[in-house]
Parts: sequence; structure tokens; C-alpha cells
Amino acid sequence: MTTEKRPDREQILLMANGFRSACVLGAAAELDVFTVLGRKTLTADEAARRLAADLRATTVLLDALVGLGLLDGKAGLYAVPDTLRPLLAEDSPTTLLPMIRHAMNLVRTWSQLARVVATGQPAAREPSPRGAEADRAAFIAAMHAISAPVADGLVARLGPPQFRHLLDVGGASGTWTLAFLRAVPAAAATIFDLPDAIQQAHERVAQGGLAARIRLVAGDFYTDDLPAGADLAWVSAIAHQHSRAHNRRLFQKVHAALVPGGRILIRDVVMDPDHAHPVDGALFAVNMLVNTESGGTFTFQEYAEDLQSAGFREAALLLKDAGMNSVVGARKPG
Repeated sequence: MTTEKRPDREQILLMANGFRSACVLGAAAELDVFTVLGRKTLTADEAARRLAADLRATTVLLDALVGLGLLDGKAGLYAVPDTLRPLLAEDSPTTLLPMIRHAMNLVRTWSQLARVVATGQPAAREPSPRGAEADRAAFIAAMHAISAPVADGLVARLGPPQFRHLLDVGGASGTWTLAFLRAVPAAAATIFDLPDAIQQAHERVAQGGLAARIRLVAGDFYTDDLPAGADLAWVSAIAHQHSRAHNRRLFQKVHAALVPGGRILIRDVVMDPDHAHPVDGALFAVNMLVNTESGGTFTFQEYAEDLQSAGFREAALLLKDAGMNSVVGARKPG
């Protein structure tokens, strides 16, 4: 019998109604409310005109944002609090807007969970008011917003690993590559990802001052071979998008690309054997259920089996985390 504390009546109701504040914040991010306000103080009428939105609806939204503490509001005037502007300004290096917008795309798919469970098919996708292209850009930027604050620390906890050339598989805009290269000044790296992600990587790598040490290669790891010659491969937040069969094929491609003796590091959720803990991992499996054909979250034993089937040896759980920052490593014989 479990000794875990069960949620009470009020906590269950809070769970059921948790969508409300998320949707208010998400709508403000998708409509650019925080960008329109910027450093200005506006009336609801002025904000509605700048947003090209309905006055009554804009007023209700602004008042809800004030109630949540996300805006200052007094005498019919609205402003972004100084303390929150770095988190909500479009051009701030610490902005959370891409992650908030990505979360709203998830709200649209998660709301179809019952249908997904009944049919076994992922949710139908509906683009945000910003459009599908902007949604994809928000996803890539959101991954940077989540990873950037932890990347240097996590790499340091890994040793940092010693390597000459890093292959960052699905490396998006280069957040993790930059962290590894900051930790190992003599090394170089290749980022491999889809063309739109590589475009964002061009911009971030240029800002990071390490462009001379980084090669950017556009491609699709579903269909293309990976660039060869690296002695360390970083596979970050990718394995959960696919089935174990897909991952075995990806790990085989990584194995082929690495030099003998090279290593693979997988950053992802690692579940306990019961697949129910950590709780964030169980909920993330739901995220994969509604958003992918076959994705999920996996235990260390499952990762070890799949790595071994791809030719790797010495699989080890190097870091254990309640969220996405567990790391599994293995070595290619050499």
C-alpha cells in the first residue's frame, strides 16, 4: 500500500482549473501584450488599438493579468512591472515569451487528451494566431530559454567530458554546443539539425563568439547520415520524441558517425522502473502521447538495452534528475 499523500478536494479542483491562469498568460504572449506595453503605460483603449483587438475583450484580459500580478493596473492605466520586464520583453536575453507561446501550443493539443487516449492517435494540430512558422521558431527559442540557464552547470557536473570534436545531434540553435566548447577550449563541434534550426544557430553562434570552432550542417537525422569524425555525440531532448525502435536506428547512426572509442551522451527524462516516477516524467510521457506518433519516456534499463543493440558498451546513468536533465552515457568500442 502506498504511503504517498493523496490530493484533497481543494487540490483536485485546483488541478482541474489550472488551465485558466496559463491561458491568460499565453494569450497575452501570443497577442504581444507585453511587447506592445513595453516601457509604456497605456489605457485599455490604447492597448486594444495597438493590438488591433476588441476593446471589451482586451480590457478583460488586461484586468486578469493585473489580478495575476503580471501587469500593474491603476486608474485605467496598465504597465509591465519593472521586475518582470526582463522575463516578458521580446528582446531580453532572459525572455520567457518563446516558452510561454510553446506552452500554448501544448494547451491546444493537451485539451484533446481524452480523444487521443480513445483513438491512440496524436492530437490534431492547430497553429496559433502567430502562424505555424512562428510556432516552430518559438519552439526552437523555447528550448534555448529552458536550457541556457542550466547548460554550463550540467556540463561541469559531467566532468566536463574530454573530447576533441563534439557532434550535437539535433543541436537546435547551439545552446549546448556553446556550453561544451566553453568548458573545453581546445575542442571543436558540429551542429546537425533541420535548416530552420541551423538558421537560428547561425545567429546564436555568432553572438557566442565561438563561430570559428563550430561547423553547422543542415539535415534530417530521420533520413540522412550524420557527419562523421566526432569523438563525442550529444543527443539532447530527442529520444523522447520517438519510439525505442526509432531510437535504436538513431543510436546506430550515431555509432557509425563516431570514431572508435567515441562516446554518446543522451540528455533526457529517465524514468524509474514503475514508469510513474518522477511525476514530471510521467506527465511528459502524456505530452509525447498527444504530440507524437510514438514518443515516450524511458527507463535507464531501456536506454541501456537500446544502446547495446546499436553497438555501444559500458552504458551508465551519469546524472539523475527529476526532469529533462538526466544523462545516460555509453562508449563505442575502439
